Amino acid sequence: MRARVLGPLEVRRGERTLTPKELGGPKQRQILEVLLLQLGMPVSKDRLVELLWGNRPPAAALQNLESYVSVLRRGLQPGAGRSGPLRTANGGYVMDESAVDLDVHRFQLLVERARRGPAARAYPLWCDALALATAPLLENELCCEWVERQRQLHAAQVLEARISAAEAALELGRHREAVRHARDVLGEDPLHERSWTVLVLGLEAAGHPIEGLQAYDRCRQVLDQELGCAPTIVLRAAYERMLRSTAATGGELGQALSALLVLHGRGGDPEWSSGTQPLLAREEAASVLRAFLGRSLSAAA
Repeated sequence: MRARVLGPLEVRRGERTLTPKELGGPKQRQILEVLLLQLGMPVSKDRLVELLWGNRPPAAALQNLESYVSVLRRGLQPGAGRSGPLRTANGGYVMDESAVDLDVHRFQLLVERARRGPAARAYPLWCDALALATAPLLENELCCEWVERQRQLHAAQVLEARISAAEAALELGRHREAVRHARDVLGEDPLHERSWTVLVLGLEAAGHPIEGLQAYDRCRQVLDQELGCAPTIVLRAAYERMLRSTAATGGELGQALSALLVLHGRGGDPEWSSGTQPLLAREEAASVLRAFLGRSLSAAA
């Protein structure tokens, strides 16, 4: 049996997709979802009753549960009785891991393998895992508390897989892919500092210092406004490298950045400087910046 829980619930038996009628009503589907998400691990009847009805189960909850399981078995494994993938075990029920191919289980196995390997082996595994996780867990299913909790846990795993893929890609020199993964993470969590680090370093390594400087500035603003903190030493070092790189290109922007470096005591002797005295250099730097800002404001008017 093949089952998909990443996206809408889907169960295939052989070459045929089971219909909603064969899967049963809402309670049968919830039982199926619980057992699939606990693949290979028995779930007690008491736990199933709690998940189905919360703190207010009906008087006949156990009988109802057994009836629902019976209906579910007939849909999943007609003619197989108790020998199909849905089995009775230890006062509860279990979905036999050896009899079910489950997409979220494959995702978790790929993640475990990727965590154990070096970047060269891990990166394709991270990509395979992310290719499976393109939709939310149990999309369009009833939004009860336990489903929402499972969705949040899975979403956190996907986010971690994505940033791990970004870091592996950066380590392997696959800068464009690293930047893409990092941007995907930041689209979901703008405060994810590891992703900002990959994004800025990836843009720097890819030869896009202007974009890298813009990304650093966005990172600085977000961290300051939301967390009241500054970027890490690694990010600040990348920022200075990109400032120097852009300043070395010449032109108006390069001169302006050179002036900024001089004013902050981080510059050498830029080409526009006529003297070596620190005070004179700072005065010239301020003049360069005033002229640059004046031209920029005039152009924008």
